[in-house]
Amino acid sequence: MISFVRVDDRIIHGQIVTRWSKEFPCDGIVAVNDKAATTPVLKKSFVASTDKKVFIWTAEEFREKAAKVVESPKHYFLITKNPLDMKRILVDEKFVPSDVKRVVIGPCNDRPGATKLGQNQSITQEEAEACEAMTKAGYDVYFALLQETAIGSWPKFRSKFGFND
Repeated sequence: MISFVRVDDRIIHGQIVTRWSKEFPCDGIVAVNDKAATTPVLKKSFVASTDKKVFIWTAEEFREKAAKVVESPKHYFLITKNPLDMKRILVDEKFVPSDVKRVVIGPCNDRPGATKLGQNQSITQEEAEACEAMTKAGYDVYFALLQETAIGSWPKFRSKFGFND
C-alpha cells in the first residue's frame, strides 16, 4: 500500500529517509522517474541512500507494477521528481494511492520562469497547472520541505498563477 505521496526534485535523500519515513509507516520507496531508472549510477546512488527497499521505475514500469504496490501489505512511499509526473500518475492515469489524499511537495529548485513560494520551493506555470489539476481531483497539495516547516496547501498559492475562485 502507499502510505505517503511526495514530489521532490532530489527524489530520495536524507529528509525522505530520516524524517518523513519516521512520521509515516514505510517499508520501502517507489520512485518514478525515467531518467533515474535508466541511469545506472543514479539508480545505484538512490538505492544506497537507505536500508529500506527501494524501487526506481520508469513511468511504464510503474504502470505495469502499480497494482501490486497498492495491494501489498507493506507500506511504500510514492515519489516523483516533479508535479507534472505526479499529476500524470494521479489524475491522467487515475492511480489511487491507497487512502492517501495528500501530495506533499518538497524541494523544487529556483529556476528561470519559476515563481518562488517559499525557501527552496519554486514552481513553474505548468507545474502550477498540475497542482491545480491534482487539487481538483480531490488531493490536498501541501508544500512542506519538512512537516514543521510547511508553508501551506495549494489554495494559498493558486492566485499567483492566475487561478481564481
